[in-house]
Amino acid sequence: MTAIKHALQRDIFTPNDERLLSIVNVCKAGKKKKNCFLCATGGYPYVFYPTVTTERPVQVKVVKVKKSDKGDFYKRQIAWALRDLAVVDAKDAIKENPEFDLHFEKIYKWVASSTAEKNTFISCIWKLNQRYLRKKIDFVNVSSQLLEELPKVTEESVPSGENQSVTGGDEEAVDEYQELNAREEQDIEIMMEGYEYAISNAEAFAERLSRELQVLDGANIQSIMASEKQVNILMKLLDEALKEVDQIESKLSSYEEMLQSVKEQMDQISESNHLIHLSNTNNVKLLSEIEFLVNHMDLAKGHIKALQEGDLASSRGIEACTNAADALLQCMNVALRPGHDMLLAVKQQQQRFSDLREHFARRLANHLNNVFVQQGHDQSSTLAQHSIELTLPNHHPFHRDLLRYAKLMEWLKSTDYGKYEGLTKNYMDYLSRLYEREIKDFFEVAKIKMTGTTKESKKFGLHGSSGKLTGSTSSLNKLSVQSSGNRRSQSSSLLDMGNMSASDLDVADRTKFDKIFEQVLSELEPLCLAEQDFISKFFKLQQHQNMPGIMVRLMFIYSLTEAEDLDGGTFSRQHNSGAPLPVSSEYSNQIRQMEEVKISKKSKVGILPFVAEFEEFAGLAESIFKNAERRGDLDKAYTKLIRGVFINVEKVANESQKTPRDVVMMENFHHIFATLSRLKISCLEAEKKEAKQKYTDHLQSYVIYSLGQPLEKLNHFFEGVEARVAQGIREEEVSYQLAFNKQELRKVIKEYPGKEVKKGLDNLYKKVDKHLCEEENLLQVVWHSMQDEFIRQYKHFEGLIARCYPGSGVTMEFTIQDILDYFSSIAQSH
Repeated sequence: MTAIKHALQRDIFTPNDERLLSIVNVCKAGKKKKNCFLCATGGYPYVFYPTVTTERPVQVKVVKVKKSDKGDFYKRQIAWALRDLAVVDAKDAIKENPEFDLHFEKIYKWVASSTAEKNTFISCIWKLNQRYLRKKIDFVNVSSQLLEELPKVTEESVPSGENQSVTGGDEEAVDEYQELNAREEQDIEIMMEGYEYAISNAEAFAERLSRELQVLDGANIQSIMASEKQVNILMKLLDEALKEVDQIESKLSSYEEMLQSVKEQMDQISESNHLIHLSNTNNVKLLSEIEFLVNHMDLAKGHIKALQEGDLASSRGIEACTNAADALLQCMNVALRPGHDMLLAVKQQQQRFSDLREHFARRLANHLNNVFVQQGHDQSSTLAQHSIELTLPNHHPFHRDLLRYAKLMEWLKSTDYGKYEGLTKNYMDYLSRLYEREIKDFFEVAKIKMTGTTKESKKFGLHGSSGKLTGSTSSLNKLSVQSSGNRRSQSSSLLDMGNMSASDLDVADRTKFDKIFEQVLSELEPLCLAEQDFISKFFKLQQHQNMPGIMVRLMFIYSLTEAEDLDGGTFSRQHNSGAPLPVSSEYSNQIRQMEEVKISKKSKVGILPFVAEFEEFAGLAESIFKNAERRGDLDKAYTKLIRGVFINVEKVANESQKTPRDVVMMENFHHIFATLSRLKISCLEAEKKEAKQKYTDHLQSYVIYSLGQPLEKLNHFFEGVEARVAQGIREEEVSYQLAFNKQELRKVIKEYPGKEVKKGLDNLYKKVDKHLCEEENLLQVVWHSMQDEFIRQYKHFEGLIARCYPGSGVTMEFTIQDILDYFSSIAQSH
């Protein structure tokens, strides 16, 4: 212990001008005791050192020193001033107990390595308290006999220099050897030089020193007696000083009481300031929230008036309504912060916005419907002008007027899709009637212009080769009825002329026909493209960019159908003789576009674009050409196109990486089957049956493949059983096969309790949900098919167990009713 004390004094306390007085080896109470701090096992013993500084005034501390983790040195961890120590609790004043507590700001519980070390440490603390502290420490559960036996600390026991220590408590500190300093060594040498015989005659030297000491003592006594008066004066001054000290202490006590009162008041002021600061912070936050709501949910009165009463006929009124509608949409779509939606004012404002939106949407829809009707009447008034010329009416003014409402239509689409859809339908109804009337009259003029160059035109009262008419469209219809009775009669007369060979036809008439036919096509295509461009801008149909091509192709087919009526079939015969029909050319384009389709490798496939385009194309074609005379050409094109769709669906399915092949085939052929069933195209009945068969086959394939995964080991086991039976082994002898005996069967079945089966099915449902697309909505169909297939497999497994393992008593750990419950609960939970 002495070596440790010296090491600690040298390494830790001497550099801080402190001196070690006492030491105790301790461990924290309540924990397993370690082998003190000398233990190399990584324990955490602590050593407490009451120390005093070598400076004046003396500062007494309690220091905790911890041995380093590596164990090669000590380090100072924490220190407490002795004046902060309130209680020393020795736990038991009668029995020996190594435990003790030190009450600083918190209570520290310790266990000393021995009771003797604890008592020595406590005695040192008591003596330091008696000597240096005005505030006395409470010593609890300490033997009074122990404290009485401890001598009081005197001034001489207090360290007065660098090498002095407090006496008592630690005998090692009192009896410690102290080296002479340089001055003491010099004084002793001078004294020894004056008494050379001291070495040879020690008794004489000691006797002389004794006599000199007696002389010095007498001189000291005489000096003291001579200075008795000064001593009395000094004592009197000391008494007066003590009185002054008492007065000062009294004043300090009163000051302390006054300061305590001031402290309490300052604490109250501080708390009040904290509350004021908190209130200000809350007010700032509240103001910020109010400003946010006012800035984002306050609609200007001008905007409200525009939404309620704005003129939707003038450009200025439309602009005002558009700005107001945008402002209303911003207010309604503002991202509210948490808690805003619970405020009554916010709820009221939201309801007000909703009412404004509903009112303006209704007013806008009514106005646009009126515009559609009015524009239709205005457009019809120009038909007579165009009916005598081979030109189609220009819809540009109509489009220009309606495009002023494009932004409002976009607003309506995002806020009230129902009214937007209603406007779309109304416009489509109006558009179909208008174009049907215009194109019909257009082709009637084309027919008349063609017949005006032949002899037959004279029968109809047509004048000149220019083909100009002298009457209205109704007159043309009337003239046509009078001459032939119906449209078919006229076609028959043209067909009679078409029965002539090409060489018999007049070259000028043939040139005239080509020119008129070219003019017909040049009028149709710009009309379709212009209308499609307007629809895309007005109705915001950016996702349907394939529509212009579809409309142009449909109008082109219609034009070719009517064109063949113009020349009685000569045009068709020319193409049948070698030149390809333009209709077929358009379908050759369609197939090329299918082959160029690229599917993303990172997303599921879903319904392929060309499958959706075929549905849209076929639906529109059926609505236009359902009862057309040239229906046969369209049916031929259907057959070629659907075969191209089938081939390219399989091509994409084989190339798909993200979505399983069976899913691509199943979803797309289901979509094709549904389309053909809805449209009822008689020429595609065989393709409809084929699409249904492909859908069913790939659905079953996907179900079987997917169900093999949740019960993989069980499936492999019974596949092995069936393989043995197929090799000629009798069913009742399979259980004698080492790999397929009863123990192996039980082992495999045990791996699939009901809980694991349900977990596997739940994971399967999630996987299927990721594979399938939402637009086709086949998830529940597939899930029901999986249920049926799973039950079929279950019954098959049970049959194999009954035939191959008779009397074994082995059964599956779940029943058919469990399977039904699993599938139902999983479907409902998702």
